[in-house]
Amino acid sequence: MALRTVVFYGSVRSERQGIRAARFVVNKCRERGHQVDLIDPLDYPLPLLDKMYKEYEPRQAPPLLKKMAELIIPADVYIVVSGEYNHTIPPALANLMDHFLDEYFYKPSAIVCYSAGSFGGVRASIALRSILAEMGASSIPSVFPIPKVQDVFDVNGEPKDPAYHERIKDFLDEVEWYAIALKEARMKQAACGRSYCEAQETIPKAG
Repeated sequence: MALRTVVFYGSVRSERQGIRAARFVVNKCRERGHQVDLIDPLDYPLPLLDKMYKEYEPRQAPPLLKKMAELIIPADVYIVVSGEYNHTIPPALANLMDHFLDEYFYKPSAIVCYSAGSFGGVRASIALRSILAEMGASSIPSVFPIPKVQDVFDVNGEPKDPAYHERIKDFLDEVEWYAIALKEARMKQAACGRSYCEAQETIPKAG
């Protein structure tokens, strides 16, 4: 099953290194046949949140929000690549994602975290789990941490240590399992026009 994947990246710093990790994730997803879009705040310079996308009248949202919506709404899974700022996520990432809400519902997310030090941004991942759950796109159990990100990838996202190609395999296997399972559930619900629980009642029971 082909998957549509959105990769969110959240740093706008002039010497940002995490963009290399984001490019690595995009490249690996494309190798696996995903249709991938990267949402980078430098490409989508939204103002600080005033109105969410859903709060605009139909076809009245600003062009940047419309462009983002065209990627976010049809996506099957969201992979969030986050650094760690003061034990939480970068403010640009929060602002980027906060412009949407209902559009994430019933879809899985996954966390790739990084840092310049040896902990790989795992404290940001803890904060991000709560945020994603509140947005209706709960994260998969696994996290993919990247310590010393500045030393790991070249500018195109190619890992200097080939072991990273193998390291990310199980993580993306898990991403795909949840993405496919929830996509099938959404398709089943849409086909019968009822809630998922009601749709389940039509499935023959074993025995």
